[in-house]
Amino acid sequence: MSALYELEQVTVRYGARTVLAIDALTIAPGEFLAVVGPSGAGKSTLLRLLCFLERPTSGILRYDGQAWHEPPPLDVRRQVTLVFQRPLLLDATVEQNLAYGLRLRGEPAGERVAAALDQLGLTHLARARARTLSGGELQRVALGRALVLRPRVLLLDEPTANLDPRNVAVIEQAVTALHREHGTTVVLVTHHLHQARRLAARTAVLLDGQLVEVGPTATLLSGQSADWRTRAFVSGEMVY
Repeated sequence: MSALYELEQVTVRYGARTVLAIDALTIAPGEFLAVVGPSGAGKSTLLRLLCFLERPTSGILRYDGQAWHEPPPLDVRRQVTLVFQRPLLLDATVEQNLAYGLRLRGEPAGERVAAALDQLGLTHLARARARTLSGGELQRVALGRALVLRPRVLLLDEPTANLDPRNVAVIEQAVTALHREHGTTVVLVTHHLHQARRLAARTAVLLDGQLVEVGPTATLLSGQSADWRTRAFVSGEMVY
């Protein structure tokens, strides 16, 4: 199986503190990978690595076969889009927020923006200012801004945290459609094990900054893992 990302002996340290340690992790093109673990486990740090916003303190990060010790050029970085848990939007309309990335790239925005607005249930808010939106609406706008770019890789940091079931369903359906229709590689950080079961074929478990295990979601999250730490985390016996 070819690899889009390869991480080998990667660590991230802040001073004397090691916040992430990954012996080996491979992410295939077009796969849907969930990353689970308690708060402070290093999940967001992993996303920043994959988005080239963070550099490993040690080890090797390869993307598309190329090892990157410095941030890659713009054309490579534009292949990867990260949607933050608390998105920052422009003080502009919903429509303008969705169109912004395409206009920076010199690409036409009209049809893609209209389609994303419809898909995310935002058409009636197209001309509303971002600052007037609810939390669920803001998260849908942030996702729409990523979807219109049709990135090669979509990284999602708790995209449905604290949202109501309707917003969760809309966001999950949109992400699944992008993955299915465009072969987008998706890495989803989530606290919700049921969400990982619904969406991801494989799951990675992070505990105390260490990658404990990676494997089929159905196996890892059903209590059948070979690693006692994964079983304890999934069952709720491990308290952080």
